[in-house]
Amino acid sequence: MRIRHTVSFRLRHAAGSPEEQSFLGAAGELAAIPGVEQFELLRQVGTKNEFDYGISMEFADQAAYDGYNEHPAHVAFVQGRWLPEVEDFLELDYTEL
Repeated sequence: MRIRHTVSFRLRHAAGSPEEQSFLGAAGELAAIPGVEQFELLRQVGTKNEFDYGISMEFADQAAYDGYNEHPAHVAFVQGRWLPEVEDFLELDYTEL
């Protein structure tokens, strides 16, 4: 069963800053991890929450999702960029009904 992995987040960096651009560029590299499909890096335009960005991607099945979570590039991104640079986030994983 396909899994859609989404995360909405707010960075510690100012909008338009070089730090913001560096983080978003690094986040975009997650698309190259095997198993990642339909990768999108998004900017929030609504006013109903306090998040500024989103990432959405799909996986063919649980094995592909698990492979992504355990992939060294993902682990390094989370430890080196996500944890120190993301102020707040909401993660949602979906399967189709």
